[in-house]
Amino acid sequence: MLTVLIFLALLASLVLFHELGHFIVARRNGIKADEFGFGFPPRMFGVYKDDTTGRHKIVWGNKDIESPHTVYSFNWLPLGGFVKIKGEDGQNQEADSFGNKSAWIRVKVLGAGVFMNFVLAWVLISVVFILGLPQPIDSTERAQYPDAKIQILEVKKGTPAETMGLQLGDEVLMIAGEKMRTLDVVKETILKNKGQNIDITINRLGKEMVLSGTPRTEYPANEGSLGISFSETAIVSYPWYQAFYQGAITTYNITIAILQAFGTMIAGLFGEKTGAPVDVTGPVGIVYMTKQMSDLGISYLLQFAALLSINLGIINVLPIPALDGGRILFVLIEKLKGSKVSHRTEGMIHQIGFILLLLLMLFITIRDFAHFRILEKIGSFFM
Repeated sequence: MLTVLIFLALLASLVLFHELGHFIVARRNGIKADEFGFGFPPRMFGVYKDDTTGRHKIVWGNKDIESPHTVYSFNWLPLGGFVKIKGEDGQNQEADSFGNKSAWIRVKVLGAGVFMNFVLAWVLISVVFILGLPQPIDSTERAQYPDAKIQILEVKKGTPAETMGLQLGDEVLMIAGEKMRTLDVVKETILKNKGQNIDITINRLGKEMVLSGTPRTEYPANEGSLGISFSETAIVSYPWYQAFYQGAITTYNITIAILQAFGTMIAGLFGEKTGAPVDVTGPVGIVYMTKQMSDLGISYLLQFAALLSINLGIINVLPIPALDGGRILFVLIEKLKGSKVSHRTEGMIHQIGFILLLLLMLFITIRDFAHFRILEKIGSFFM
């Protein structure tokens, strides 16, 4: 239950910051925001300025509110937020409506949510650099970090490491009874024990555990005998003025890596061989990863939230109907052709896009249920 609450809090924060971007840029460009909501309807209550009294007024429930001022609402479903911009469907042509503004202003408003997702990621990663996070170090730097350790960075699916129960963040202490002091010793010990059952002693969140498994004699070149990637790591932190610079660089590098992964996935759809397949997960998988990150500590959880924020920004800017990128595309088409696209046509395309996105999310969720054996685990409670 705690994991689900943490996941909902992360999701709410990402969506709220996204919508805040739309709201700020719309207001700065003279566009009225009818409502800015915390959470999703139905509405619990709303607060707005009453011109008659000059004071703020509270309204309960979903009652319609006619006011020249923005209604700040608190809603029953705490899954993020929303902003209702005047004339966002393009039909209202009043001076303070979205549809009355130039193409450039509309593009800025639509793109502001994506921009805020990247700003949020930058801030979160910078905070992580201030707090300190285990980072790979070179063996020549070991003397500088007395807390250096050999840590698992990734566990490939369908490998002996996954079968053994090894996880991201595990510290490798011993393999086959031999103490692990350097990366070279780890590699050599695994290789010389290929095909043999071995014990691996790890430290997981302060608890020492012994796991058993058999390194493969034959394996893909990018996986290794056990199917793990590991590195020598140490807690590295920066003063705040360096942390924000490092945060910007890291945000850029993560963005490029995600874009490359998207490119690999799209190329794979057209039958191109691009190496290892890109894995896609939905809400269920993200909840599982949230559990892993929260167990590892606040720095890991903040870094994970930053990664989700970048993903949300990239997905929203793609020219897909129903998303911000799709709406920006229609504004650009309007600019190129010199006249507005039919509201009915645009609305229908966005509706179709939204339905297809829901179906895709349903498909990914069903696949996650199978992959993480959710029904099997629920059934175990009744046995």
